[in-house]
Amino acid sequence: MIPRYTRPEMGHIWSDENRFRTWLAVEVAATETLAEAGLVPKDAARAIRERADFKVDRIHQIEAEVRHDVIAFTTAVAEIVGPDARWFHYGLTSNDVVDTAQALLILQASSIIADDLNRLSDALQRRAWEFKNTPMVGRTHGIHAEPITFGFKLANWYSEVQRDIARFSAAAEDLRVGKFSGAVGTFAHLTPELEEKICARLGLKAAAVSSQVIQRDRHAHYLATLAVIACTLDKIATEIRHLQRTEVREAEEFFSEKQKGSSAMPHKRNPVTCEQISGLGRVVRANAQVGFENVALWHERDISHSSAERVILPDSTTLVDYLLNKTTNLIETMFVYPERMMANLESTRGLVFSGQLLLDLVEHGVSREDAYRMVQNHAMRAWKEGLDFRQLHRQDLCSRI
Repeated sequence: MIPRYTRPEMGHIWSDENRFRTWLAVEVAATETLAEAGLVPKDAARAIRERADFKVDRIHQIEAEVRHDVIAFTTAVAEIVGPDARWFHYGLTSNDVVDTAQALLILQASSIIADDLNRLSDALQRRAWEFKNTPMVGRTHGIHAEPITFGFKLANWYSEVQRDIARFSAAAEDLRVGKFSGAVGTFAHLTPELEEKICARLGLKAAAVSSQVIQRDRHAHYLATLAVIACTLDKIATEIRHLQRTEVREAEEFFSEKQKGSSAMPHKRNPVTCEQISGLGRVVRANAQVGFENVALWHERDISHSSAERVILPDSTTLVDYLLNKTTNLIETMFVYPERMMANLESTRGLVFSGQLLLDLVEHGVSREDAYRMVQNHAMRAWKEGLDFRQLHRQDLCSRI
């Protein structure tokens, strides 16, 4: 992801340095587990743990020649370790390391996103309580419907974020798996018991069944969950954009003293943060589609998913981290205009109470059909002539007495 939308902590997770460092952690965990099982000399495992290191530039230099990143990595590490490096990567295939390490990287990113979600949830809860008694008009189809409070609107967003938190926790947990089952998943060189021990050493569970790779339905589920989170944030941003429209102006994203809205129109206060949230949400949702396409690999594995995942996993997690922080700040600093909300609520001169009036007439003995016809006639006249709906109804009742 471009630096503009990358927060430092998330950017570090997907850096080459951290990716290779995580590969190294997987390799060392495997070597030490094999040493405990008597398959690797303990002195060699100790030497690997103490000496194993790499230089990112050297890995890239070797990869340019061999055109295989894992071989470039193991070669670069072996140059530093020395003769004991013959036991480095022993019994493993590339994706035993890459897929297991990728699960660890996703979990690192997920920890940040989980904290982001909780901060947004807290912000929404605080502001929902702040405005729980602030009346405004509720709109359906963009048209005034019945009264609500602004706190109620915020509570709806809070509730949705709570569901996002639960979904995301499940999706991240579904990727808390590693695999060391070999080139086609048959444990040709290691045993399932060793796989479980290596994974446990890394804080992972062993995949119940794998081929050369961890199956990509897990990743598709994760990316889809990120996309749903992006939908939630887009929903919030879109609503605030509507509330900020000049004709409505019930709420507004923060606008600083020195901020500019337009190079040509000095008066402009544009909802640029909301628009950014909506725009970047489209990227996250598009990436989920790529995750779906990655599920159908050939036979026990092809590499068509790999190039796509190098883009979509860092980009989607980085963008969701960025968007969650933007949305939290948006909610915390948002300007709210209760007086304008009340003015808009009263602008239709009582029309928003038509539903309650309908029920009141029915309760007092008027048939529903006659009551509906009476209320609608008054409402349509109020719309057309700009009259007070309540006054029209009172006049009609008085004329019937």
